[in-house]
Parts: sequence; structure tokens; C-alpha cells
Amino acid sequence: MGTELIGEEREIKGQSVALKKELGLRDLVLTQIVFVVGGSWVGTAAKLGPSHLVFWLLAILLFYVPQAAVVIYLNRRMPLEGGLYQWAKLGFNEFAGFMTAWNLWLLAFTVMALLGLVVTTNISYAIGERAGWMQESKWFVALVGCVLTVTLVAASIRGLSLGKWVHNAGGIIMLVTYAALVVLPFISLARGELKEYHPLKIVAPAWSAFNLNIFTKMVLGALSGFEYVAILAGETRAPARNIGRSVIVAAPIIALMFILGTSSVLALTGGENVDLIGPVPQALSVGFRSFPIVGAIVSIAILLLAMRSIALMSIYLAGSSRLPMVAGWDRLLPAWFTRLHSRYKTPVNSIIFVGAITLLFSLASLIGTHAQEAFQLVDNAASVFYGLAYVVMFAIPLVGAKSLSRNAPIWVRVAAIFGLIVSLLAIGFTIFPIIGVSSRIAFASKIIGVTVIANVIGALLFAAGMKRQRAAIN
Repeated sequence: MGTELIGEEREIKGQSVALKKELGLRDLVLTQIVFVVGGSWVGTAAKLGPSHLVFWLLAILLFYVPQAAVVIYLNRRMPLEGGLYQWAKLGFNEFAGFMTAWNLWLLAFTVMALLGLVVTTNISYAIGERAGWMQESKWFVALVGCVLTVTLVAASIRGLSLGKWVHNAGGIIMLVTYAALVVLPFISLARGELKEYHPLKIVAPAWSAFNLNIFTKMVLGALSGFEYVAILAGETRAPARNIGRSVIVAAPIIALMFILGTSSVLALTGGENVDLIGPVPQALSVGFRSFPIVGAIVSIAILLLAMRSIALMSIYLAGSSRLPMVAGWDRLLPAWFTRLHSRYKTPVNSIIFVGAITLLFSLASLIGTHAQEAFQLVDNAASVFYGLAYVVMFAIPLVGAKSLSRNAPIWVRVAAIFGLIVSLLAIGFTIFPIIGVSSRIAFASKIIGVTVIANVIGALLFAAGMKRQRAAIN
């Protein structure tokens, strides 16, 4: 690595010295699982029918493995608190780093702001029809969102010594839930409820714009996220080694969960009637329908998925609160964001700020139709935010700083090329809806508009930060 980059890296590591090193390899692996594996994408993939395996394998080959390769390489070269923010800054410049962090931040808010609604919906489904009013009650959804946000903010201030157990529990929950999902078709086959079951049968797909659209959404929606835990590198024991190892250990487990989970959903629901919102509870209810305790099993499964959502928000909160902190280290944001808790050594101001913004986004989504529509529009643009961050990440080994690009092994550069192409393709397809809309042009215009406006705001914040930085130097 170049002399200048080495100097910057030492400075960043010096800033990280005060942070507590709480995360080990086990914590990282379980965090990867709970962060990457969702419950809805196996339902989306099931819509592709028996050919889903081909699409999963293509997504794994063209994006999942390249993502893992580039994350391992960049983290090994730059195991720094802030993760992709630092990689983009050192690989290109401060503007690239700030805008990458900004897009990751926007993504986190769109996910976290939905927590109250997601958890409330899961609870209502778990209880049954008599609780149907919960998801329709704005005050109840708001109350649940407030309680969860305040609780997770308090836990995040307490630090990863507590937060890692929330993440670990979420990872174990996903493993247990998917294990039940994967085993069910075999039980149904043994009981004569299924005539045949071939989970790894390869069927040639019918190529169409719709299938390609679904494929790109599977890429950014399902198979992304390995880079996120690297944001916490300064709070990880031996980050250069353990974050890479966590990717190597978790990657095959996650791939099998998605592939076998989709096969199970397809076998148990038929694919055509799959519930895209809750495919896992639906498949479990079908698989356990002949068991006397089917209701209790499904309710438990739904509650477990709600707990996974809480663990996911905890991870997002941890990562998104560190991004303002590291930007504050560079004087691109006020030093107020860098203040650490005297006892727990967590960025307390940044955590409270992120929690407050999350709460505002969450409440805004419940106020009137127009606010709801605006919030859903931002949610649709979330994949663009994530895609832009990935474009920057994959570009670093190709055209980034010479010490990072020229010294990158050929296999890393090849992986980066595939990942970059797929990321750009996914961003392009984001403007095309997979559901019926009144105007495709209006839909595309709104997505583009939200993305452009959001990034212009980020650029203005960066400009203000540069003035602050120059003033501090002078």
C-alpha cells in the first residue's frame, strides 16, 4: 500500500483505539446470517417456478461470490472502522467515501423505519384473526415502533457487548426457522402428502425481461450484505482475519438456506399462490397442516421472524451510527458525532441522532396517504442506494488507488468486473416495476427523482463538511 494510504490508515486505527473490541468470529458469522438472509426472497424466487435454481446459481456466480471475494480483499487491505466508507475514501477520495456512506445511511433508514409495521404485522398474524386490528391501527403501530426504537437505541449505547447477543440470537433464529422449512417437504414426502420432491432439480428457465428483473432484485435484495459488518472492524478482534473468515464460513450456509428454502416454499405452496410478504410462515403452515399443533407452530415461527427483524434493526443501527462517527473523525460532520460514552465507548450522540431520525421516518410513514406514498417511494429507491454503494466498491480493485488496483490479484479483478456489471444492471432494472402501475414513465421518473434529490442533499452536506474541514486546518 502507498505511503500516503499507510499514513491515513494509521490515523484511522489511532481513532479506533478507544473502541471496545467485542466481536469474535462466531459473532460475525451469526451476524452475517441474520443480516443477509431474509424471509421474503424465497417467496419471490419461488415465483420463477422450478427454474429458480438456475437463477440462484447465476446470482451466486455473477454477484454473490464476486461480492465475497472483493469484500475479503478490501477488508484484508483496510480493516478499518467505517468499512466501505473507508475503502471508498482511500480507494478514490473523500467525496466518494462520503457519498457511499450517505447511500448506505439512506438504505438503513428505509429498512429501520419499517420495523414497527413489520413487527406489529407479525404479532397480529401470530395471535390470529382477533388481532387483525393491530396492523390497521396507526397509533398501535406507532407505539410499537417507538418502544422498539427507544429500546434498541438504549441497547446500542450499551455497546456490542450486549448488541452481539441480540445479533447472535437473530442468526440462530434464522438457522432454526430455515432448518424446519427445509426438512418439512421431506416429512410431507414420507407421510404421503407430497408425491415427489426434488429440491436440486435443474430446469432451464424461460428467459424474459420479467425474469431478468426478478433476478436483479434477488441480487441486491437477497445476496447482498457481506460488507456491512466491516463497518464495525474497529470493534472486532483481529478484523483483517476474522471478517474475511466470517464471509467464508457464512457464504455457503446462506446460499443453501436460500436455495433449499425456495425449493421448500415452491413444493409446499405450489409457487403460484405463494405469499410474497410472508412465504416462510405460509409454507410452514401448509407443511404442518396435518399436525394437531399447527397453529402453535406457525405462531411461534412468525414470532421468531419478528425477533429476527429486531436483530436486523439492531445491526443497521450499529452500522449506521458508526458512519457519522467516522465522517466526524474526518471533520466532514461536526465533532459532536464522535463523542464516545464515558463507560461503554460507543458513539452515544450519533446513536441517539440515528434513533431520532429513524423514529421520525417511521412516524411520517403513518401520517396521511401522501406521506405513505412518499415513504414507499423512498423504500423503492433503497435498492438504488445500495446499488450505487456496490458500484463504488467493485470499482476500487479496478480503477481505485494504484496500490489497491494494480496489486489486486487477477481473481479479485475478474470478480469485481462481474460484480460491477450486475450492480449496474440491477440499478437499471430498479426503474421498471414488477407489479402493475398506472404509468411506467411516472414510476421511473419518481425513482430517478428521489435518488437524484437524495444524493444532491448528500453532496451539499459534503460541501459543508469540506468548508468545516478547511476551517479546522486553517
